[in-house]
Amino acid sequence: MSSGNDTTKLAATAFFAATAGAALSYLLLKNRSKSDPVHTHTPNQLIARTSFIFPDADNVSKAAASMSHSDTQILYPHSHEERMRRRIAARMAVEDENSLPRQSVTVRVPASSANCGPGYDCIGMAVDLWTEVTVSRADKFEITAEGEGADDMPKDESNLLVTGVKAAYDTAQKEMPPLKYHVVSRVPYARGLGSSSAAIVAGIIAGLVLAGHRLPVWGSESLLQIAASIEGHPDNVAPVIYGGIQIGIHNGTRWITERVPSPPGMQLVMFIPDFIGKTSAARAVLKDTVSRADAAFNIGRVAFLVHALAVGN
Repeated sequence: MSSGNDTTKLAATAFFAATAGAALSYLLLKNRSKSDPVHTHTPNQLIARTSFIFPDADNVSKAAASMSHSDTQILYPHSHEERMRRRIAARMAVEDENSLPRQSVTVRVPASSANCGPGYDCIGMAVDLWTEVTVSRADKFEITAEGEGADDMPKDESNLLVTGVKAAYDTAQKEMPPLKYHVVSRVPYARGLGSSSAAIVAGIIAGLVLAGHRLPVWGSESLLQIAASIEGHPDNVAPVIYGGIQIGIHNGTRWITERVPSPPGMQLVMFIPDFIGKTSAARAVLKDTVSRADAAFNIGRVAFLVHALAVGN
């Protein structure tokens, strides 16, 4: 019996001690909140948390004026729906801001190596050589270039960079203004490393940004459709857009592409000619038809190539 009474007394003592401690903590926090203004949350402090969405103070003020009461509430660990709502709202704000037309844009695009092995017109890979293109609104048309092949690339509207920008403005259904182009080329021009595809993709992206036009992505891959339609095949433009090793085909309705795994540690050794070779001239050498035996030979080796890349063999 005495043991039971001792246990009861101990539990009661612990309970009263905990109650007293909680009451004391409450009083201390209450007094501190009254005397210490540093720990109170002002509207300006809450605005600062969302200022990363906007590029300038005017937009921050607009955001502050449009903030709902729920946006100022404390987020608890279990508030998953509210967290997702705020993330979606932040993302939409960024996308709306990105839809505004720009005065200038700089785009970096990689080189590519296509027709990999037997993968004619369907397998290509991105190469870690990058060309940088700056396109700006101007009073008159101008193209300047520096770096690899700067003297060889065309400086008129036949340049595929201009073709890409025109395609973007046509897609946006907007009139194309006079533009100035400056190219810093690190991709050898017309030497088999996809300089034409890099120019096309860079032009499309620059044009879309300058026009303030967004393309649908999921289920349509609109950027790939525009670029591959200009190029006529996806094996270069697909890796320029998506990176890595890509397999691209036309399914009868649209261009589609899928990534092939790249074996760890794989390195690329390039041998390029010391003269310019236009893609159109190189393709003209090929016959229009191939024998059944040659087709079967090539199909089998395409399958072996993709399997080897996938398993890292």
